[in-house]
Amino acid sequence: MTTPEAPSAAPFGRALCAMVTPFTQAGALDRDGAQALADRLVSEGCDGLVLSGTTGESPTTTDAEKEELVRAVREAVGQRASIVAGVGTADTRHTVELARTAEKAGADGLLVVAPYYSRPPQDAVEAHFREVADATGLPVVLYDIPGRTGTRVAPETVIRLAGHPRIVAVKDCSHDFLGAQRVIGATGLAYYAGCDEHNLALYAVGGAGYVSTVSNVIPRHLRSVLDAFDGGHTAAAARLQQQATPLIELMMAAGLPGAVTAKAVLHGRGLPAGPVRAPLRPAGPEAADRLLAACEALTAG
Repeated sequence: MTTPEAPSAAPFGRALCAMVTPFTQAGALDRDGAQALADRLVSEGCDGLVLSGTTGESPTTTDAEKEELVRAVREAVGQRASIVAGVGTADTRHTVELARTAEKAGADGLLVVAPYYSRPPQDAVEAHFREVADATGLPVVLYDIPGRTGTRVAPETVIRLAGHPRIVAVKDCSHDFLGAQRVIGATGLAYYAGCDEHNLALYAVGGAGYVSTVSNVIPRHLRSVLDAFDGGHTAAAARLQQQATPLIELMMAAGLPGAVTAKAVLHGRGLPAGPVRAPLRPAGPEAADRLLAACEALTAG
């Protein structure tokens, strides 16, 4: 019987925000807004920032904008927080190019989603990740979100990929809690919850922390959940997680994408966000009011 490797420490910190990409009202990248938002998130408890992910509207930002965003955020936060750059695309060659550019721009790690639309089989998915991981010296976070990509990164595939020296973590949006626990138990990969409702649950079974969309608007509260758990105050951690549940549900499970809901709350609170890019559309007034009210109720408590 083989003994599982000891779980690795969180390589990018525990509390990571899947940061929105602020745009100007004219629709251009808002460099100043991105720097201001990044500084606020780090000041309020984020150990790391994940740029150009799903919440960062990566499908509608250009390669040049992705590079500029990494450079701008690095300038704003310095070494106070890790920066993980989303570089995943449906094309292995393009993903490799983005990975190399992100490394030169100052990223600390790479977020690589499973190739989408073409729905490659598992051997091709594995080969894709290995080629990207071989292309730079940066550590890689596998991003498993089959609801968007159409392709699962199967637990067996993740376990094989864990042997690669630069594949160090997973952002888990699979909704397969059993599969996540299997991989945590069998590997030294750092498992980050990618669905905010799983932040505490995954952490409690050996996860590394979270990569959170909701952290754009309540970074301090979500950090407090992990802090309470680490302090041995498990009932308090559960209570804090439950307090955030109404906002998590409105932001992540009420029919609007997280980029839309996060930007609606940020805008309502006077924080950098700007519009979303088409085909996304902004939240309507009623939805925006509900989101803002839920956020205000939580932060006022």
